[in-house]
Amino acid sequence: MLRLDAEHVLRPVRAGDGAALARAYRANREHLAPWEPVRSEAFFTEEWQEQNAQQCVAEAALGRSSRFVILSDDGEIRGRMNLNTIVRGAFWSADLGYWIDSTRLRRGLAGRAVALIAEHARDELRLHRLQASTLLHNVASQRVLTGNGFEHIGIAPKYLRIAGEWQDHILFQLLLEEPLSARRERP
Repeated sequence: MLRLDAEHVLRPVRAGDGAALARAYRANREHLAPWEPVRSEAFFTEEWQEQNAQQCVAEAALGRSSRFVILSDDGEIRGRMNLNTIVRGAFWSADLGYWIDSTRLRRGLAGRAVALIAEHARDELRLHRLQASTLLHNVASQRVLTGNGFEHIGIAPKYLRIAGEWQDHILFQLLLEEPLSARRERP
């Protein structure tokens, strides 16, 4: 477990997280809808989330992904940080995705969590590169990424199906070389 601030920690997804994940996704359903794929009703159930949590644990054990929850001291999940599609071979890279609870925005939580995930990717997973993408109008997420040293590397037309539409994304990368770029705090 890694402490993010006085109220939040970052820890790997565990079996048994299904109920808390379902509560978090239901509480943030409207907040996340513009930024995520269209979700089925089943996605918001404890059963679906528990199966997914168990899958996250299994995929982490196989080295395919490394997924985390942001947990508040009251035991509720307040966000996710995911390293997806871990590829070795000549690539040694992963895709970063994340979200923060609507009640926890503008506190620097995402920035601190991204910094810790980048360190984890470099030091524990020994990755060379992280890639992240944002919708063109997701300025807040772009600030989080650039504040952690991610560089804009291009635009991918119709990259992901978000909110029911194929949407263009800005691509970012972070090379995980010593030392990582210092995280920039907002003025």
